[in-house]
Amino acid sequence: MSHSDYPLSEVPWASRKGLLSTSVVLLGFTFFTATMWAGGSIGTAFAFQDLILAIVIGNVLLGSYASALAYIACKSGLNSVLMGRFCFGEMGSKLSDMLLGFTQIGWYAWGTATIAIVLVKTTGLPAWSEAPLMVFFGIAFCLTAMVGYRGLDWLSRFAVPAMLLFILISLFTGLADAGGWAELVAQTPSGEMTFAAAVTVIIGTFVSGGTQATNWSRFARSPRIAVIATMLAFCVGNGLMVITGAFGALVYQQADIVDIMLAQGFVVLAVLMLFLNIWTTQDNTIYNFAVAGCNLVRTRRRRLVTLVGAAIGTLLAVFGMYDMLIPFLVLLGTFIPPFGGVIMANFWVRYRGRYPAMAEARLPNFDWVGLGAYGLGSCAALLSPILPPLVGVGAAALAYTVLQACVRRSDVGDVARGS
Repeated sequence: MSHSDYPLSEVPWASRKGLLSTSVVLLGFTFFTATMWAGGSIGTAFAFQDLILAIVIGNVLLGSYASALAYIACKSGLNSVLMGRFCFGEMGSKLSDMLLGFTQIGWYAWGTATIAIVLVKTTGLPAWSEAPLMVFFGIAFCLTAMVGYRGLDWLSRFAVPAMLLFILISLFTGLADAGGWAELVAQTPSGEMTFAAAVTVIIGTFVSGGTQATNWSRFARSPRIAVIATMLAFCVGNGLMVITGAFGALVYQQADIVDIMLAQGFVVLAVLMLFLNIWTTQDNTIYNFAVAGCNLVRTRRRRLVTLVGAAIGTLLAVFGMYDMLIPFLVLLGTFIPPFGGVIMANFWVRYRGRYPAMAEARLPNFDWVGLGAYGLGSCAALLSPILPPLVGVGAAALAYTVLQACVRRSDVGDVARGS
């Protein structure tokens, strides 16, 4: 495989990967601390049966969205930022590059700060060591991403089975501490949250990641492999993270798996879980930034862009963006899903399920149909009282379809008048 990982072109079929490789990379991406926090926020708000129903519905919807994009990515060999050129034009696509890239830098800063803060708290290191640890991990986490897909694959093949084992050990221990299955099911909710809000939290936590998972699903050997691997990651893997957080909140009043393990006395496993959990998401996150950055400045120097992104994320972590980052990223999560809606409508409505070769495509600087549909979808998501991510996707796709039909009708009218 080319070391460039094809940041500005389609992935050739000779470089495609099988189900195991695609699945472990995507699972490593979705095994994420913030998802467990989302599970903890809903864990105490519902009776057990309603909790499971919300988790299933939320993750099936999230998995379906990510899988629809994965199918297009595999068929075309393109990731979301490259598809953005067909949706928004050569210059217009820079909007999506900046939006998608900045969210990933934000998550990278958050993850880098998190591991330093938790490690200091867990091991009793002096408080002054937080900043040096952030610098160390900020650079270290990007090394596998600099290698590219192969680096992510190597790490995930080891880390994903290990994390699954740690989680199962913790869940079985927690079940015993809770007094058994019957006691767990019988617990009454102590919080308040609507069912729609719970589903929104589950979807919203990782929908931005689902939009950019095309960076790896485009490497799948077939659309079937891309869809299966994506559903495993975003339905089963993400669902397990939500369940773990909800379970921890019910039994230990802690949502994060590391805090749960510490409460159970598994100190060594907790530290290992912390490293693997953060690392497998951090390298994917900075890889996402590098792909968006390469498209933004039209360069194939992905490794250099990766290093620059890691440096920016590390600086943001050191200078305290950790505390104000999450609300901002949740807001951005409202504006990312409509991008996926435009991609789906653009691929099926305008290009009839087949993009032209990227090297041969003649695209306008700005595609106002795509930009207009994205704007309308974002407004709908921002104003929606329920399920903003899904509303944004649906509204953007519908707006694109209607606007594209109007443009075609106008073109036909112009031809008729000219003749």
